[in-house]
Amino acid sequence: MKPDIKKHLYDMNVSINSIFEYLGDKRDFTDYLNNKLLRRAVEREIEIIGEAINRALKEDPDLQIENARRIVDTRNWVIHGYDKVDDVIIWEIVLKHLPKLQKEIKKILQD
Repeated sequence: MKPDIKKHLYDMNVSINSIFEYLGDKRDFTDYLNNKLLRRAVEREIEIIGEAINRALKEDPDLQIENARRIVDTRNWVIHGYDKVDDVIIWEIVLKHLPKLQKEIKKILQD
């Protein structure tokens, strides 16, 4: 694996860990909604994840990450559609999709 791809995967993992750290163990949606700083921090980390996977895909278009294109599209939506970001969708991404993505990244890095 090319060093740049490893770096991008590492950056994605750091962003996922950061999101989980920001939210803590409680992970309460109401707290998330009521904390603009927290919402913006999570959105920024999602932007970083999307950009990192976009760069990794440019290096290796066959990189085996499920929903890679959707992740990049989510990044674009958060950046360019800032006024249409849906907190419910972001919350679902955090709870349902990021743990799976993190497992995929760790597996790729271990191989």
